[in-house]
Order: sequence, then C-alpha cells, then structure tokens
Amino acid sequence: MTEPGDMADQLAALRADNARLRRLLDEAGMPDSLRHGLRNTMATLRIIMHRSAESATDVETYVTHLDGRLSALLRVPSTTDVLGEIDLHSLVSDELMVHLVREGDQATIAGPRVRLRPKPALSLALALHELASNGIEHGALALPQGRVAVTWEMQPDESGPILALLWDEAGGTAIREPAHRGFGMTLLEDMLGYELEARTALTCGPDGLRCSLQIPFTAQIGRLIAAELEHDDDGGSF
Repeated sequence: MTEPGDMADQLAALRADNARLRRLLDEAGMPDSLRHGLRNTMATLRIIMHRSAESATDVETYVTHLDGRLSALLRVPSTTDVLGEIDLHSLVSDELMVHLVREGDQATIAGPRVRLRPKPALSLALALHELASNGIEHGALALPQGRVAVTWEMQPDESGPILALLWDEAGGTAIREPAHRGFGMTLLEDMLGYELEARTALTCGPDGLRCSLQIPFTAQIGRLIAAELEHDDDGGSF
C-alpha cells in the first residue's frame, strides 16, 4: 500500500503537471472545449507512460503493457454516441471481447442502463483493461472453467446516488496479493479515487479477484436511463 505521504506527493505532482499543461494550452489559444478535452487526455497519457515504465521489468513488458493500455483508451471513442456519451454495458463487453472473454460464455454482465461522460469512461476503460489483463495473466480467466461477473447497481446515499460496480471472478485458483504495487493497483486504488472520487476494495479470494468500486454518481459521471425511456427508444409507445 502507498503511504499517506507518498500519495499526497503523487497527487501534488499530478496537479502540478495539469497546471503546466493548462498554461501551455492557454498560450496556444485553443478553444475552451478542445483545450479541456486535450488536457484531460494528455494528463492521462502521461500518467500511463510514467507508471507503466515504473512497474515494467524490461522493455518488452513495458511496450506490451503500454500498447494494451493505450488501445483501451482508443476504443472508448468508437463507442461514443451522438450525445458524446458511452454505454457502460458496451464499455465492459468491448473490453472483455478484446481478451476473448465473451458475454454468456465466460462473462456475465448485468446492471441498469448507464451512459457515461467521456472522462470517467476513459478512467473506467483503463480499470476494466487492468482487471481483464490480470484475470488472463494471473486470475480465473487464465483457466478454461474461469468466469467473471461484472455487475453494477445504484445505491442510495445521503450525499447522493452511488454507482456500485463489482468485478467478481470465479472458477480460478487462490491468488495472493502481489509482492510489489504495479500500475493496475495504483490505478484502481489511487487514480480512480483522484479522478472519480471512487472507493475501491480489492480482495484476493480462493478462486479469483474481487474488485468493488463505489463511485459517486454525479452529473459529471453520467446518467441513468430510466426503463420507460429505454422502452421508448426501442420503438415502444410513449
């Protein structure tokens, strides 16, 4: 686990990087909307490159992991609808399919219809990529009988609704906590907290990994599509 002082230093460095990038884009005279999106993307890319380098054991591993993470980011725009939103179910299923984990076969995907805004969608795409990659390399998805259930629900809270997302592996073998803290754990425990104010709980169970995310569901995160509106979208009567 990262010590409190180390985490504070990392967040301070991230804020300083964002401030420097903001000044550069301001000086370039870019429109606000383009500047904001580019700043977010560049900040995310810098974090991925630096943290991937820190956790890599050799150049080949670094390139492989970096390529996978960048590909996860690039897949997000392909699922963006005309409103600039990303369907959570599609985000999950697309990432699993890249790893040849098919819904209805090795994967169960279930939850209310949620559409995410681009920035949180990028963060969740990276998180899902890390979970899927870990499941293939070390967890239940490395075995033919291994399965994963990715489910989410809305939970009430006095401060507002919470998007509770669960990654739950089964059919694998016992896994232990890693000896060192790599990019995946840093992303899930620290970066999601910084970007989405998420609370993360990781459990190395007897047959795979269990990851629980509790994300305050604000308008900056996305919106819930009510069942009656979803029915109307599909051509049903109003």
